Amino acid sequence: MHKKQRKIVLGLTENLGQFSLLVLITGFVGAMVGLERTVVPLIGKTEFGLTSKTAIGSFIVSFGIVKAFCNMYSARISEKWGRKKVLILGWLIGIPVPFIIIYANKWIWIDFANVLLGINQALAWSMTVIMKVDLVGPKRRGLALGLNEFAGYLAVGIMAWATGSIAASYSLRPYPFYLGIVIAFTGLFLSISLVRETLEYAHLEAKLHEDTNPPEAEGTNDKLPSEPSFKDIFLHTSWKDRRLFSCSQAGLVNNLNDGMSWSLFPLFFSAHGLGVAAIGVIKAVYPGVWGLLQPVTGPLSDRFGRKWLIAAGMIIQAGGIFLTVVKRDYTYWIIAAVFQGLGTAMVYPVLLAAISDVAHPKWRASSIGVYRFWRDLGYAVGALLSGIIADLFGIAAAISAIGGLTLLSGLVVAFSMDETLVTKTGS
Repeated sequence: MHKKQRKIVLGLTENLGQFSLLVLITGFVGAMVGLERTVVPLIGKTEFGLTSKTAIGSFIVSFGIVKAFCNMYSARISEKWGRKKVLILGWLIGIPVPFIIIYANKWIWIDFANVLLGINQALAWSMTVIMKVDLVGPKRRGLALGLNEFAGYLAVGIMAWATGSIAASYSLRPYPFYLGIVIAFTGLFLSISLVRETLEYAHLEAKLHEDTNPPEAEGTNDKLPSEPSFKDIFLHTSWKDRRLFSCSQAGLVNNLNDGMSWSLFPLFFSAHGLGVAAIGVIKAVYPGVWGLLQPVTGPLSDRFGRKWLIAAGMIIQAGGIFLTVVKRDYTYWIIAAVFQGLGTAMVYPVLLAAISDVAHPKWRASSIGVYRFWRDLGYAVGALLSGIIADLFGIAAAISAIGGLTLLSGLVVAFSMDETLVTKTGS
């Protein structure tokens, strides 16, 4: 007997089962990186005796660089291999990470673990993003991406709190990382056994796009040939298209300040007398607010547009960063973390939606990969830049400098980016 062929229909409601499964898997992907948010910088300081902020931040530099390059190529590869194979590969590469951190006897092993974590995050998270975009089509893209990032960053926040609590009750290692072992194997099992391939949904949308947008009109709208090379897509997304450039630079700066927060905030709060459990609460509030609000901000962008949510979000992030330095008090640090989470929630899913608005379905995955290259390169740039400034001028100066760059990025969006939603909806 022949297996019954699945009917391919775009839409969130029509694909709710697979979409919900991918949301769950995104949560497991986010939990893997949440393992490190509170504990690893403190391991560097207390167990390995590192005093240089640049050295402590090296694990984020390795994570960011590897994740950035793998983002770019994983998306391109998925257009040939299929999404599911890349997702499974991401989980296979992520499984050793908690084991390496548990048994590491030199800091270089922590750096190596984060090379693997960067590959895991690039392959697995990229695929959950792209697969959701494939499934829903253009109409509810902001909502879909809001739900995706909600699951991922809520999991980051929960895991940052959980590892801080476990470390406070027991020790920095190994107990917090036992969770990572369970998470990695569960994510792999779900991806192998339950996830279905979605590449054919992208092919369907491409066909529908061509039916409603004649090639002669498409050439003037997309400003790329119908079969662009990867170089064409890279330059178009990075620089040539003003809308895509605005998104790429905002993504880079957003993760630049997140890289600073990841590496310096635990050290900053510890230097002002906070214990690991209290630090874990602050480190959980930021991604927790970020995650919880994205199902709101994503749909808002579907209705009101992308540009001003992105610009305002970057400016609000900057306000939260400045508040952390200006008011050195636990209550104000919690408020500052809320502002950072709110600003990031306004930016994160909306940037992905804006890229998806502009990019043609045929090369959309590659364009998302290029955007995610620049965005996640921000982790490395932020950790390295803030570490150098902190070593030279102090942690407070480094935090303030990153806040200034975040404010500048918001102004770039406000003054140079055109609205992207109209390119697909016509409204």
